[in-house]
Parts: sequence; structure tokens; C-alpha cells
Amino acid sequence: MRKILFVFAALLAASAAFAQPKLTADNIDEVLAAMTLQEKAQLLVGAGWGSMTAGSMTASSTVLVPGAAGTTRSIDRLGIPRTVLADGPAGIRISPKREGSDKSFYATGFPVGTVMASTWNLPLVQQLTNAMGEEYLEYGVDVALAPGMNLHRNPLCGRNFEYFSEDPLLTGKVAAAYVNGIQSRGVGVSSKHFVSNDAETNRH
Repeated sequence: MRKILFVFAALLAASAAFAQPKLTADNIDEVLAAMTLQEKAQLLVGAGWGSMTAGSMTASSTVLVPGAAGTTRSIDRLGIPRTVLADGPAGIRISPKREGSDKSFYATGFPVGTVMASTWNLPLVQQLTNAMGEEYLEYGVDVALAPGMNLHRNPLCGRNFEYFSEDPLLTGKVAAAYVNGIQSRGVGVSSKHFVSNDAETNRH
């Protein structure tokens, strides 16, 4: 009897494993419910700094986009692929050269955040970031690590060029146009540096 129960339990476990949902656009809630707490945490910590060069710190052995900031970890049993993230306050940041190719992979140098906000022209900002989103998409990057939204509070901040303004209303409006432009091309954004990254003293 014990042997029969053991076999039955093994069959149930195997059938549950095969019944796991695979990620599609329509079943995100179902896949989230099927994820373990550890898998959810893995998505948040990513594959480590080494994932930009496939070094020893990464969980993967290949670089998807050379010079990108890194990737998340895949969850194969649920069909969740790795997500490629790249820096981008002034356009995508990737390596111009790739192993096994003599081509150069050029990226456009777009105007920085302060210049965008100086236009006070939201349709223009969105038009510019539409083009930025196209470039992310073309190079295989899923998420732009931008825009930077800190306020200009200290003139000595080394990253003020990334941020839009000292004015919170202008910053919010321009950031929304920026986000809408990139996301209109099917690329995600990671708005960041909302606070406390606006001076160099003890910034790290």
C-alpha cells in the first residue's frame, strides 16, 4: 500500500510539473501565481554584474547584447526569458564591437535630459524618444534604465546632465513624454533616481 501511495504521489508531482503555465501575453496573473517566492526574488536581483560580459558572477554563460547593463535570470519552466537591460539617459549604451563580427554597432547620441526639458516641448520629447525606443528594439534590449528623474538640487551632482530640471512639474511632464515615447515601441523603462542621488558626497 505504501508503495502504491508513493507511486501515486510521484505521478501527481510529475503531472503538476507538466501542467505549469507558460508565459503569454494573456496569462501573466496565472504565471505569477505559479512562481515560487525564490523565483520572484531571482527576477528582482537579476543575473549579476557579470551578465554584461558573461563572467563568473552571472547565472548565464552568454551575453545577449554586449555592453548592455545586464540581464534578469530566465525561469525556463514557466517560459520566462531573460530580460536585457541597458543604460540610456542619452540613448542606448552598448559595445560598438562584437566578437565574431567586424561590423560596428553604432548608437545614436541623443540630447541629454536637461536639453530635452529646456525645450518645454513635450511632443518633441516624445518624438525623440520614439526614435530612441526603435534603437533599443533594434539592438535587442528589452528595458531602458532611464529616464533619470532626480531634481537638480546641487550643481556639483555629477549626473545632473541625466536629469531634467530643478522644477518637479517640468520634470514629471518631460519624464512622462520620455516614457510614453520609448514604451510606444514595445520597450520597457526603469525610471530611477527619484531622490537622494543628487550630490556626490556619500552618493554610494
